Amino acid sequence: MFLKNTSETISFGKDFVSNLKPKSIIILKGPIGAGKTSFVQGIGQGLFIKESITSPTFALSHHYESGSMYLIHMDLYRVESSLSAKELFIEEEEELETNNGILIIEWPELIEPILEIYWKIEINYASKNGRNFNVYEPKSFKN
Repeated sequence: MFLKNTSETISFGKDFVSNLKPKSIIILKGPIGAGKTSFVQGIGQGLFIKESITSPTFALSHHYESGSMYLIHMDLYRVESSLSAKELFIEEEEELETNNGILIIEWPELIEPILEIYWKIEINYASKNGRNFNVYEPKSFKN
């Protein structure tokens, strides 16, 4: 799917909420500036989250409790070891289970091998501005 700008990316995230149920995990793959956080902002709008959604690059994760579903937004860009990434993921997965929320992970490469069922969204720059979004529905990606 081709999206022209940030507004369309946010709208897509807002509409995407209708696909999600409690305990959904979404991984977002794509280069810096591709629109991963903008997509999460749209999901936040779709969940009626009151807080401003920002990138958790330095905090590693942000939790949003004010919406119709609990949202955990992780960013593993700065995490260098698989062990550290897995430990953080396990902590956040416990929060996900406890709160029946949604977990969205940017830069998931270090933990993708341990995930079982999840949405995968790949975002890439398009040749004429905009972004291409490839959405893979939940299934077991371990084969």
